[in-house]
Amino acid sequence: RMWPTVVPILGVTFCAASQAFWWVNFRLPFGAVFAALGLLIGEWINRYVNFWGWTYFPVNFVFPAVLTPGWILLDTFLMLSGSYLFTAIVGGMAWGLAFYPGNWPIIAPLHVPVEYNGMLMSIAD
Repeated sequence: RMWPTVVPILGVTFCAASQAFWWVNFRLPFGAVFAALGLLIGEWINRYVNFWGWTYFPVNFVFPAVLTPGWILLDTFLMLSGSYLFTAIVGGMAWGLAFYPGNWPIIAPLHVPVEYNGMLMSIAD
């Protein structure tokens, strides 16, 4: 229930720390990509081992959140501006605003109408 608010806040902290390291030491705006890919790989391992490996719960119902639009925007703002302040304010806002629409293609198949015991509901219900 809380994933549209909690995941962007927690995800941007890891990406910002990694982005600061890569930008200061190597002048590469790839820090958010590396951190978000690491988080995504860890989430997929967690989902597969814990949900499928232990309980045989369908993996397509427990997919991790997509962070791709956010990390692309965050790295783009740092690359174009070169300013931490601008990236923190505008890039952080873009990260949060792009998170929920970025996950719509994954959530869309779960909102098809299904008739179950004479009641019409979505698969997400």
